[in-house]
Amino acid sequence: MRKTLIVVPTYNEAENIERLVAALLNLPIPSLSVLIVDDNSPDGTGEIADALAAQYPERVHVMHRAGKQGLGTAYVQGFRWALAHGYQAIGQMDADFSHDPSDVPRLLEALEQADAAIGSRYVRGGKLDERWSLWRRLLSWWANRIWVGVILGSPVRDSTSGFRMWRRETLLGMDLDRVRSNGYIFQVELTYLALRLGYTFAEVPIYFADRKYGQSKMGLRIQLEAALGVFKVRNRYRHLTAAQRAQHA
Repeated sequence: MRKTLIVVPTYNEAENIERLVAALLNLPIPSLSVLIVDDNSPDGTGEIADALAAQYPERVHVMHRAGKQGLGTAYVQGFRWALAHGYQAIGQMDADFSHDPSDVPRLLEALEQADAAIGSRYVRGGKLDERWSLWRRLLSWWANRIWVGVILGSPVRDSTSGFRMWRRETLLGMDLDRVRSNGYIFQVELTYLALRLGYTFAEVPIYFADRKYGQSKMGLRIQLEAALGVFKVRNRYRHLTAAQRAQHA
């Protein structure tokens, strides 16, 4: 079984993080560990994470950052840590239970047939929370299937999904130094970069729930920035080919 790490960025997730770590550690994956990347949460998330690391020193790890530095840099730093510590499968997920920990084994299984796996809302079997408004459903679908799909020519149906599993070799070949985005467009950038370099994705259907505890941090301004950022992503990577994968041992 692959040595697996799940990277979980946090900012004010004190209500969620203990429950999430317990759910992940209880999965039937003995090789699975968790890295919490906390941006100096004022609600004490970092202190709770430290207590969990003390309780499970071999399986829970914590990275403390000086302040709120953004989702993209949190994941990139987490991925680098995972690569430096020899993990072979590196996952990413939100801390708010919008991503169901019980889906992690299916993402890992999909990694046997692809270079990366995405927990997808927009493949057959995928679903959105029933409490989402019609407008919110249409906006999310349009952003993925029309906006990103047409501008980037992407075959991936859920490019904005933050629930993923990567092979070590894929992240190394992508060269994380290339990544520039630091908001929700980060997910689209990673997807497009990998596709341009010839890597394959498996999309695993998931049920995407509204967060159970705490408040969402996804506002209209963030959504607009992500929409406009698609053009920057296209211009940055459209000339890449598989021959330009980073070389690694």
